[in-house]
Amino acid sequence: MKSALFDYIKPKSITEAIALLQKHGDDARILAGGQTLIATLNMRLSDPSLIIDITGIDDLQGITLHGDHIRIGALVTHTEIEHNELIKKNLPLLSIAAPYIAHRAIRNRGTWGGSIAYADPAAEWPTCLLALNGTVIVQGPDGERRIAIDDFFIGLYMTALEPDEILIACEIPIAKSSHWFAFEELARRHGDYAIVGMTAVGDQMGHTLNNLRIVLLGVDTTPIRALKTEAMLEGKPINNELIDLALQSLRAEIDPLPDLTNTPETKRHLATVLLKRILATAQSKQEQ
Repeated sequence: MKSALFDYIKPKSITEAIALLQKHGDDARILAGGQTLIATLNMRLSDPSLIIDITGIDDLQGITLHGDHIRIGALVTHTEIEHNELIKKNLPLLSIAAPYIAHRAIRNRGTWGGSIAYADPAAEWPTCLLALNGTVIVQGPDGERRIAIDDFFIGLYMTALEPDEILIACEIPIAKSSHWFAFEELARRHGDYAIVGMTAVGDQMGHTLNNLRIVLLGVDTTPIRALKTEAMLEGKPINNELIDLALQSLRAEIDPLPDLTNTPETKRHLATVLLKRILATAQSKQEQ
């Protein structure tokens, strides 16, 4: 299929793009990398009368260090994140997770901001940003607004973005020397949407994990934290007995949604498989 007819404008500034959103409302869509929008246009799942192409706005580019935070511009591509030295040094989780995103051609075009704003519950970047306790920076007619990531994802493909706001960047605290992280996902083939995925971050202090954030993708309408399992693991020595208890906790805590090929019970089982792998990496690290 091909998309329906639409008008196309490429603004030169964020304020110009916001003005277009104000004027056209629900009839307009933002185009960044096009990883998702182009597919929905061609399948007639989206039928805007205007496409606002923001790819020429320089203020949305760049990965920069600001004090104890890394700022990632909305138009930074997945490939840029994968190979950026600031990211490798200060946010290694993102470097590890990037190769899981689709295929190279898509990573070369798809953008960080597009992934966060679209809020696909099976996408890697929303899951990582939630685990890393980042902040989403948006801009609208009244200026910039900062949204804590715990408050940003509110439903299936729904975020706290207002209709006349644009996601311009995200800020993420840099990793400390005690930083521990892991990322795992299961898909039928590399590049497919994950059946279930999981990332975890925290501070490893000797034999314990502290300030844990365990986030799952592909099990609910948004990326979700396993809050009860986090609390159960917090500050306790990681051993085989604790891992078994954590698996029981996660199994009881989550209520996965089915997809076309996987039942809730299958996803629940796979989530526990991933948690076991992740905790095993922490256990192995502390034994070194």
